[in-house]
Amino acid sequence: MKLYFAPGACSLSPHIVASESGIAIEPVRVDLKTHKTGTGDDYYRINPKGYVPALQLDDGRMLTEGPAIVQYLADLRPDAKLAPPNGTFERYKLNEWLTFINSEIHKSFGPLFGNASDEVKADARAKIGKRFDYVDGELADNPFLMGGQFTVADAYLFVMLTWAHHMKIALPAHLEAFFQRVSRRPAVQRAMKEEGLVK
Repeated sequence: MKLYFAPGACSLSPHIVASESGIAIEPVRVDLKTHKTGTGDDYYRINPKGYVPALQLDDGRMLTEGPAIVQYLADLRPDAKLAPPNGTFERYKLNEWLTFINSEIHKSFGPLFGNASDEVKADARAKIGKRFDYVDGELADNPFLMGGQFTVADAYLFVMLTWAHHMKIALPAHLEAFFQRVSRRPAVQRAMKEEGLVK
């Protein structure tokens, strides 16, 4: 399988999940400014949406959108316990977290990466801060979003927190502790090293 990624982008989340699961992937770097792969291919021909991640299966089928990709990878290796079994209440709770991170946190970073006005950026930071406060409360008594087990939602949240650090957005105490805990996981370190984010 090929995972199309840009270093430090949200594609780091499925990269971490593949590493945690022991799933062999071929990482293919994408330049999001030129929309070319490392070999010069037009990324729009691979993924017409133009953004990462995209997962190309060995049979040529393509899967896009991070929350879908991480669940697909988790279901390939259920023994890794990165997602509760389909049909369980816990799986719907996982989907709840993935949806929240995707729509309420990830999307809120958009203005900070673009040419938005200072006012729009300030509003985005305030919204992110409120969402982080909510998640901080949820992590007060648990090491991970779903309790004691690291899941694909934690991988996604971790990437959002790397963005927060990059943007100098302060994290509440439980969220910072979560970030430090996840950053030390060997699989996370491997994925980040493969993307050139750590030495």
